[in-house]
Amino acid sequence: MIDVEKGRVAYAVLSFGGFLGMGDKLFAIPWSALAVDTTDKQFVLDVDKKLLDHAPGFDKAHWPDMADRAWGTEVATFYGAKPYWT
Repeated sequence: MIDVEKGRVAYAVLSFGGFLGMGDKLFAIPWSALAVDTTDKQFVLDVDKKLLDHAPGFDKAHWPDMADRAWGTEVATFYGAKPYWT
């Protein structure tokens, strides 16, 4: 997800659970919560999978208002990240 006004990446959207793309849950992961693995050329979210069972998420048909600062603060706090706009 891009914050067009700020001109920066705000969140990465992660899909988790379900089977073959059905029933999966989507999560907005604060960009600052991701680490870069330069060896394997990938982003890493270093959290226990059990944490995602309780993470604030959404489904493909009901995306949250990513510009809502209260929602963004909740998500950032959950992942121990600082809201990107502060």
